[in-house]
Amino acid sequence: MTTDMRICALLAVCMTLGAPVRAQDAQAAGGPMSAIDWLSDVIQAPVAPGPEGDDIARSAAPERIEVAPLGQMAIDGVGLLPRNVTGLPRDFWGPTPAETLATLVRAQSPDLIPPARRFLKRILLAELDPPVDADVSHVLFLARLDALLEIGALEDAQALVERAGVTADPDVFRRWFDISLLRRTENRACATLRATPDVAPTFSARIFCLARNRDWPAAALSLETARALGALTPVEADLMARFLDPDLFEEDPFPPVQRPITPLDYRMRAALGEAPAPATLPLAFNHALLGRTQGWKTRLEAAERLTRSGGITPRELFALYLEREPAASGGVWDRVDALQQFDIALLANDADRVARTMPEAARVLRRAGLFDAFASVYGLRVARLDLEGDAGRLAREMVTLTPEAEAFADMLTNPLHAALARGKGAVALANTPLETAVASAFAEGQSQQLPSPYRQLVSEGRFGEATLRALRMLGQAQPDPGDTQTALQILRQLGFESAAREIALALVLQEGRA
Repeated sequence: MTTDMRICALLAVCMTLGAPVRAQDAQAAGGPMSAIDWLSDVIQAPVAPGPEGDDIARSAAPERIEVAPLGQMAIDGVGLLPRNVTGLPRDFWGPTPAETLATLVRAQSPDLIPPARRFLKRILLAELDPPVDADVSHVLFLARLDALLEIGALEDAQALVERAGVTADPDVFRRWFDISLLRRTENRACATLRATPDVAPTFSARIFCLARNRDWPAAALSLETARALGALTPVEADLMARFLDPDLFEEDPFPPVQRPITPLDYRMRAALGEAPAPATLPLAFNHALLGRTQGWKTRLEAAERLTRSGGITPRELFALYLEREPAASGGVWDRVDALQQFDIALLANDADRVARTMPEAARVLRRAGLFDAFASVYGLRVARLDLEGDAGRLAREMVTLTPEAEAFADMLTNPLHAALARGKGAVALANTPLETAVASAFAEGQSQQLPSPYRQLVSEGRFGEATLRALRMLGQAQPDPGDTQTALQILRQLGFESAAREIALALVLQEGRA
């Protein structure tokens, strides 16, 4: 490319951008605080206003007018699950300020036990009336979205954004674009970027999308322009250049990984065969390893990580386990083999064979932190078989971890478990402080005996705030008996009886395994 051509290209781009191009401007422009620190810079920050009275034009582009459609005001209430699915009242958020709710959503612990995590996820995806002070900052919607991204629930997050409208807000669009990168649907994301005049892409996003569209000359020209304008750091520019023409850099050392790595950086490094190890990445990045272009072992290990966090369903994991025969032994291959042997026995309805294969499947999956997932998929089916001994004990433990526990309460040999499955408080049957606290929460009339601050929240209709505070108490790595009792009482007081029972049973079973 000649010097004259580069100057012309530089002038052309400067005339059409009309916004700061440095990635740092996106940080300086402010915006809602995010728990996600790995978002890609794919759209430009709006132009900062000049000093009062300064009417000097900063750009030849038309002035951008900010508008907020009336429907956009309700984005905090957008959801995927209707009331008849969630069981939540439409006024669940009540008079609590959106900022308070957003803070509580972001404060939820990754240590929530599976039934509590499922209940939280139901709240995050619920279609509800927006908070009373909801506005175009969408703080609660963004907090819900970030909570889904933190656990790797990208399919749900993508669907939630698309229900709200991907261009509803620049911060929403950034998340949707990154989700698309990690779910390997970047062609659709790039097409949307090109088709949306209200969204001005950064040079990084522009170059990536031009390359994905095989417009190599335009991508190279954009890279040269970005370098001239100082829009990319040296590491970013080096990575972009390698992405466009890796053959030119065969003998050169690869640029260091910037932390936190963004999905855009990751996709380019992965395309060059230099993706960082999955264990060093946020959970959401494991979705990029689920595609069929990856090796089966890589896909299995990524799916296991996402299942533990609640990012994908256990059924998705076990469907992958059953995809083909294990290639070796040890580690994940032992889990695949054990699950396959058990699944075949169950399909054949062979109780003797199930009794022989289930203990090994349970053992290797429990060791990998996947027993709850195993129980959620197979618990109901094994409970219907006439199993004895170790297999019978396992069947009872597994069905206790399902929403159908109450229907099988008569077969539970642990009297406390049977009582909790029926929603009864049998304090006399408790043997530990935690069991006593859990049983006390289900004692007659106890759901009405909330500590004063929580009783006030409920009386004021702040149901969402009370629920999120209860879940936060349940998220402690070492459950506090007093907090656990209060949290379960709150859930029962608000009518979430099924969730309270599932959480109670999971807590006492977890303590029993320790």
